[in-house]
Amino acid sequence: MTRSVTRSIAVLVLLALLAGSSAPVGASSQARTTSAQPITIPIELATHHLIVKVTVNGSAPLSFVLDTGAHAAIIRTDAAKALGLTLEGQATVRGAGPGSQTAQFVRGAAWSLVGLDGFSQPISLAVPMSDLPGAMGRPIDGIIGGEFIREFVVEVDYRARHLRLHPRESFTYTGTGQSIPIEFVNVSHPTLKATVTPVGSAPIERQFMFDIGAGTALALHSPFVSELHLPGSSVRTIRSLGSAGAGGQVSGLLGRVESLQIGSFTIDNPITLFSEDKAGALANAALAGNIGAQIAMRFHIYLDYGRQRIIFEPSPAFGEPFDRAFSGLAIRARGADFRTFQITDVLEDSPATDAGVEKGDVITAIDGVPADRLTLITINEMFEKPVGYTVTIRRGERAITVKLTPARLI
Repeated sequence: MTRSVTRSIAVLVLLALLAGSSAPVGASSQARTTSAQPITIPIELATHHLIVKVTVNGSAPLSFVLDTGAHAAIIRTDAAKALGLTLEGQATVRGAGPGSQTAQFVRGAAWSLVGLDGFSQPISLAVPMSDLPGAMGRPIDGIIGGEFIREFVVEVDYRARHLRLHPRESFTYTGTGQSIPIEFVNVSHPTLKATVTPVGSAPIERQFMFDIGAGTALALHSPFVSELHLPGSSVRTIRSLGSAGAGGQVSGLLGRVESLQIGSFTIDNPITLFSEDKAGALANAALAGNIGAQIAMRFHIYLDYGRQRIIFEPSPAFGEPFDRAFSGLAIRARGADFRTFQITDVLEDSPATDAGVEKGDVITAIDGVPADRLTLITINEMFEKPVGYTVTIRRGERAITVKLTPARLI
């Protein structure tokens, strides 16, 4: 059998969305915790994504992304096969880009959150997502989303790197944050009203998805971009580099808008993807765009789906500028240890082209530090700073040393 399902995850410079268009797959929790107190769960962060440890059918701990842009739990096909899970039929998974992926239904498998006793939910689909670990530079085995979030009030503390799971029925908020009403699309994808002010234009209030599984700050869908003739002739832009989705390569420009306002909170000059996609998730005319993790991380948030709200408390990071530099490189981590750093795309007229770096080159050292002592996360963080680096690359059988100085291009 074949079925289209709804899934989404967006990963910085790789995966915009895994999304479809029909009813959800999966069921409610098989067992719920009986604790009356909040339970603290540690998280890891990788390329702005929130990662938790889970087990599947009692397995060793696996790494799953928590994504408000997803519904039921999905697992990477390779991980499902390694665990010996039963896979049946087919499911068509569509997302950013014009194409699709073929997934399979999972039978008789359940995941449990490490640190949360007495709770499990079914795994619904196995989806290839073959490029996801390489884009994040670490093992990634699956995604959990709204089906899990609905069972609790999920407090996300990015700075302390933990979740607090509050009992949903008895939760009472007493802080100083602001409660923002949400509506759901595709069963459990939260959307909210926000006001975007393009450069040189009037503010416009529209509906946006709130998607912590998107590693970007703000992505504007192509119908909204076309309607308003964005980004505008005065806005400095560069080609969106290395972005791809379940349907293939994503096209668009990176630039800025003047501001984004959520409730009473104004985020100035966020880096913005202006989608040019003609099909797929980023061509969805029903929403103006996606608000992603780089904005969510400026808040302490409470996902309170039962009361159809998200509570935003500004964190100490709220006012930090979006001042990152760009190297002009798209990099993937290859190999079993994710220590082979291959250049998969090079931006034209960028620090990378100035340095003579080419697609297919492999980074073997930066400032004398060999690749086996680096991670993709570390490299990405380094190349977001406008300082010079001595980069050793392998091109075929040759070793080449170049000087790379990332710059603020937008």
